[in-house]
Amino acid sequence: MKIIYKDGHVDECPQDQELHVIRHTAAHVMAQAIKRLYPEADFAFGPATENGFYYDVDLGDTKLTDEDLANIEKEMRKITKENLAIKPFILPRDEAVKLMEERHENYKIEHMADLADETEFSFFQQGEYVDMCIGPHLTYTKALKAFKITQQSGAYWKNDKENKMLTRINGVAFRNQEELEAWEKEQQEARERDHRKIGKEMGLFMTDDLVGRGLPMFLPAGYTVWQELENYIKAKERARGYLHVMTPCIGTVNLYKTSGHWDHYRENMFPAMEMEGESYVLRPMNCPHHMMIYANHPHSYRDLPMRIGEIAHDFRYESSGTLKGIERGRHFCQNDAHLFCTPEQIKSEVADVCNLIFETYKDFNITDYRCVLSLRDPADKKKYHDDDAMWNHAENALREVLTELGIHFTEEIGEAAFYGPKLDVNVKPAVGAEYTLSTCQLDFCLPAKFHLTYVDKDGTEKTPVVLHRAILGSLDRFMAYLIEETKGKFPTWLAPVQVKVLPVSEKTLDYAEAVTEKLVEAGIRVALDDDNQKIGYKIRAAQQVDRVPYMLVLGAKEAEAGNISVRDRKGETTTMDLDAFIAKVTDEIKNRSYNA
Repeated sequence: MKIIYKDGHVDECPQDQELHVIRHTAAHVMAQAIKRLYPEADFAFGPATENGFYYDVDLGDTKLTDEDLANIEKEMRKITKENLAIKPFILPRDEAVKLMEERHENYKIEHMADLADETEFSFFQQGEYVDMCIGPHLTYTKALKAFKITQQSGAYWKNDKENKMLTRINGVAFRNQEELEAWEKEQQEARERDHRKIGKEMGLFMTDDLVGRGLPMFLPAGYTVWQELENYIKAKERARGYLHVMTPCIGTVNLYKTSGHWDHYRENMFPAMEMEGESYVLRPMNCPHHMMIYANHPHSYRDLPMRIGEIAHDFRYESSGTLKGIERGRHFCQNDAHLFCTPEQIKSEVADVCNLIFETYKDFNITDYRCVLSLRDPADKKKYHDDDAMWNHAENALREVLTELGIHFTEEIGEAAFYGPKLDVNVKPAVGAEYTLSTCQLDFCLPAKFHLTYVDKDGTEKTPVVLHRAILGSLDRFMAYLIEETKGKFPTWLAPVQVKVLPVSEKTLDYAEAVTEKLVEAGIRVALDDDNQKIGYKIRAAQQVDRVPYMLVLGAKEAEAGNISVRDRKGETTTMDLDAFIAKVTDEIKNRSYNA
């Protein structure tokens, strides 16, 4: 694939850069199409991204519809057929600014002013369209073979909410039509797995703008799953000596000033509430509350490690564009814990957290994940607590522990918490990009801020080390992950309805009621479908909507013989004794068999 650089020379594109160049060129072609259809359009930034490309554009009062996006894509195809040559040129600053002024590119002019050290600027031109850019690009527009506009959204100029909201138009581009079709197939799979779609079908949760955006409400079926996850992880933690607590969903602003969240995390917090001369905020995380629980009474080294756990309600001020069902909301419940220990106990405590993470992943059949050591960016003095010695000590300590434990990890700069480095375990879901489920953070900062101490063996007071850790992450996100992995076909122990009893007709309703009662007595979550519908309809509803693990189809033959016809998710039917079936399901529930 030939590409052209800003100095005008043409060369073969390195294979690992092909998609980036294609998508960067696609952004320019899209901008040219927009300019033809909307001559007053003023363009901001238009980069290639990991998954596609976008351009932020000021369209004045114009609001685009789906039909408008289709017309832009149609114009893009016209431009590619014109096979316009893409040519670079370079101008000194004065001439570059003049060119942008002539073309009424106000955002480009402002951006040039930000690049104070640049004495010259490169541009790429295709037909009548000119864009300031460092390239490289394809040599002709016809080389752009496979692309699609996907959506529009809002985006602040320079990502600053104090600036004007622009229209962001997103698209994807690939080397060929086959790659585009593969992407479209993946998108269809993503739509089928979308936890919001499945959650609505199964009646797991709901949202309503009257309650508030990003504030999901769990319905009975969904709350059943939620409670099972809570019971699961609490049992795991209790077996490891965790002490569970419950703390308030709000705290004073002074609490968060003490912890440092007010300085480093305020933009993610809801506005303060004033009451009786004091300011309160909804909590974005729980560590300050747990620090105060530790500080409630004196501690000896004999008390450590002290493991405080909580399924805690948290609130974060997420922008509306980032909200996604129960995967990302403004309210969520963290599977949170804080482990207070001595420096000598760091290795064993990190090891125990890692073992719990990987044991949990095995229970849920999670195999596609990677471990990341998230470090601070030393140049970012605003985001991180400013203490170089503390950071060097904490990062080296966590790196050393993970290495000694034999955990393979990569390192990423700028992804640490503001108070310390962390181990992030990122999962790759069935569709879409990876995201973090579990985390373990090493913290020398907050214990000092809250003046936490313990009396050591030599009688001196020392400051404990704290591990912040979450195994399921938030129960909400973990549940969303499971929904999309299983398409709502939860394993028996997690399923909202584990068995659905389906009488063939009213003649067998009495027998169906008796079977249902016996299942209830055995502690199995069961639902009786006594609607006056044909059995085929009942089976489809149980299998495709409720997604139950087992259906008991009870006709005259079963009622007469006193047994049951068991239909599983694969559509296989087996005649069984009811007691034997109860024993089978009870065993699956007890052992948490993962038969999704």
